[in-house]
Amino acid sequence: MKLVTFKTSNNLAAGYISGSEIIVCEEGNSAGQVLLQLCGKDPSALQDWAKQGQEKGKRIPLKNAELLAPIPWPLRNIWCVGKNYYAHAAEFHSSGFDSSSKEAIPSVPIIFTKATTSVIGHNAIVKSENDPTNTVDYEGELAIVIGKRAFKVSKANAFDVIFGYTIVNDVTSRDLQKRHGQWLIGKSIDTFCPMGPWLVTSDEIVDVKKMELKTTVNGEVRQKASVADLIFDIPTLIETLSATTTLLPGDIIATGTPVGVGIGFNPPKYLKKGDHMAVEITGLGTLENTIG
Repeated sequence: MKLVTFKTSNNLAAGYISGSEIIVCEEGNSAGQVLLQLCGKDPSALQDWAKQGQEKGKRIPLKNAELLAPIPWPLRNIWCVGKNYYAHAAEFHSSGFDSSSKEAIPSVPIIFTKATTSVIGHNAIVKSENDPTNTVDYEGELAIVIGKRAFKVSKANAFDVIFGYTIVNDVTSRDLQKRHGQWLIGKSIDTFCPMGPWLVTSDEIVDVKKMELKTTVNGEVRQKASVADLIFDIPTLIETLSATTTLLPGDIIATGTPVGVGIGFNPPKYLKKGDHMAVEITGLGTLENTIG
């Protein structure tokens, strides 16, 4: 099921996609939190919610909806993984912007977070003026949405705690990332976490490793990789995070970006006003945003 949170005629709503339409299941202020709440419930609750939407009989064309991030106001910061594709790890390490480690290829997952206030939706504007250094870069990523309270989860059981998947663009100010010696400030800038266009429930994804990611800027392919190429796979990430920290329903984990980011070019290809980014992942659609 493809779940969406959206606006239409200034009305907040949530529902799921059926063909070229959205089945509207919830309207009003509660719609902004309903998908977050469904993450922590039994799967039957989602089915009941969808059935109620069918019975209400309200549908709108998908093209008429202003899609927000599927979880517009996450419960807490988005968990993120740095340097998690081999070629990108080498690319970033040699760029001169890597203040995280002396290792080109990390021996353990590098974890950081992005503030919830950085989250925006599909087709929303990334405000480049919020970065005083003018070093805005893109990072297309697969993101996991947690569906159960999870502590000390083994790799063998990791997929049991996943509610679904979405796309994140880990937009970054490279100079701020380097200047502060850690990554939160350079990556938590307001509007620097596009997410969406929807949340796909885990039952629709048969084999995560067969998913492919592609990022384009103004139509030019910059990133193209398979999720199978992750250094630390999804079970490893969930096991690592939950070993010491309880993961909560609705937690979002961005799994890392592949080679081809702007600082990998000589000279770097930073984003400018008017640039259009599109991150496409198999089965998850395409997340599109423009630099403003």
